[in-house]
Amino acid sequence: MSEEKKEGLPTETGVNPPEGAAPEPTPEGSSLPPGPRGKTRRTVVAAVVAAVVLGAGALAFFKVPAFHNLLHPHPADNAAMVAQGAAKYTCGMHPFIISDKPGTCPICGMTLTKIEEAGAAAAAGSAAAQGGAAKGERKILFYRNPMNPGVTSPVPSKDEMGMDYVPVYEDEIAGGGSTVAGYSTVKVGAESLRLTGVQTAPAVRERVSRSVRAVGNVVPDERRVRRVQTKIEGWIEKLHVSFTGQAVTKGQPLLDMYSPELVASQREYLVAVQMHERMKGNPYPEERKMAEELVQSSRRRLELFDVPQSFIDELERTKEPRRTVTLNAPVSGYVTAKEVFAGSRVMPGMELFTVTDLSRIWIEADLYEYEARSVRLGQAATLTPAYDPGLRLKGKVAYVYPTLSPESRTLKVRFEFPNPGLRLKPQMYADVFLELDSATGVVVPDSALIDTGVRRIVFVDLGGGSLEPREVNVGVRGDGKVQILSGVKEGERVAVRANFLLDSESRLRAALAGMTAGGNRSPLPHGDNAGQGGGTPPPQSKEQPSSGNHAGHGGGR
Repeated sequence: MSEEKKEGLPTETGVNPPEGAAPEPTPEGSSLPPGPRGKTRRTVVAAVVAAVVLGAGALAFFKVPAFHNLLHPHPADNAAMVAQGAAKYTCGMHPFIISDKPGTCPICGMTLTKIEEAGAAAAAGSAAAQGGAAKGERKILFYRNPMNPGVTSPVPSKDEMGMDYVPVYEDEIAGGGSTVAGYSTVKVGAESLRLTGVQTAPAVRERVSRSVRAVGNVVPDERRVRRVQTKIEGWIEKLHVSFTGQAVTKGQPLLDMYSPELVASQREYLVAVQMHERMKGNPYPEERKMAEELVQSSRRRLELFDVPQSFIDELERTKEPRRTVTLNAPVSGYVTAKEVFAGSRVMPGMELFTVTDLSRIWIEADLYEYEARSVRLGQAATLTPAYDPGLRLKGKVAYVYPTLSPESRTLKVRFEFPNPGLRLKPQMYADVFLELDSATGVVVPDSALIDTGVRRIVFVDLGGGSLEPREVNVGVRGDGKVQILSGVKEGERVAVRANFLLDSESRLRAALAGMTAGGNRSPLPHGDNAGQGGGTPPPQSKEQPSSGNHAGHGGGR
């Protein structure tokens, strides 16, 4: 071959130049593939890394039990470990994780809880059942939405927030029926009840009474309020009671009043008295009787003007009319209103004073409709002032008003109480306690009752960690207790704390049981994710296992 042709041939890539020759320069911008030496180096490094990773994984798989269970669970073996009776710990979210010492779950990081002896068999059965799904020991019926149990799917799915659907097993909803529609018997271990805060109390036979506490307002007894008025025209010369709130007694002088009409009436009475004395020697009985009637009528006139009897007797004794007339207090009490001053002119019918007797007072309290229907006239009541809780006064129901307040939907009831030492003053607030009903029967704490608005439910402890919901009829309620007319017998124990947690669990189990009745399934709502794409999940096929079972190892998580 000629030299010209050899120079026109391209040099093969990767051929080393002759020893001592300078390498040919690479044109700028050209990219040549790596040589065989670079490929070999990367291949060796990748092989070494893979060998190290596989070796570490194999070592952890055989030496670390938790890691072994995570990759290759053996629930049946875990069940056998629990059945041995030694202290074992499990994860509440992943019950197939069983450990012989405290720690954390390798999946979710939750603290492992000790398996109680009473529930060891149940935990072992649960783990064995999960491991034996392929053998028919435990069957998954369907999967439910963790936030909405009414939404189910026949295959594993995710909800709209990305949460995995929870599997529902056949043994979880079997054998949990009850006599209450929509509820199911709750069966858990005794230790689980203690951890959730469930407490029970016995039903006993005793007397219970329903008492009502109402806030009342102190008001004066209207029958003991007296208004002092004048029946004639005149002027106030002097006030014996000069300020509001002053205490007065019956017959005590209130004021001195000058009235020309009263002076004329005094003179008329004196003239009639003198004429009657002169007529005593008159032989005509008609004239003597006329003079006597004149004295009586003039005296009666003074009495009708509220002139005191003592003033008239003094006038008859002295035979001299007085310029002013003293008006006395008609009753004992306190001056609660004063409308006149010294020198004031008064007219007939004008209110001068208001005198109130506060030795007995009224309490006006509001009761709700269902409370007021049991109130009776004369019923005993107890009063406690807010400022003096140690004071106890006994009174009675004096009147029940016939109309209902449209604003508060309450009925006003009037109570009558004594007021020793004037310890209760008008417009004070006081608590009134009234016993409406009382009965003797089976009684349980009021906290045991769950009132749904339509029916009343209690959870009865059957023993062994089982609680049965029962519908009950109640009677008298009071003092934190309630009378049970039917549904609970004396001596049975009922849940008094955390019963709303039991209510939720019972309803959930009943709902799950209802989903399996007749093979019905609730379809996923529009927009709820099934798998990854949302909507109705695709039918389960042989190539898509429903629970990720490990063939030959009794099932998986």
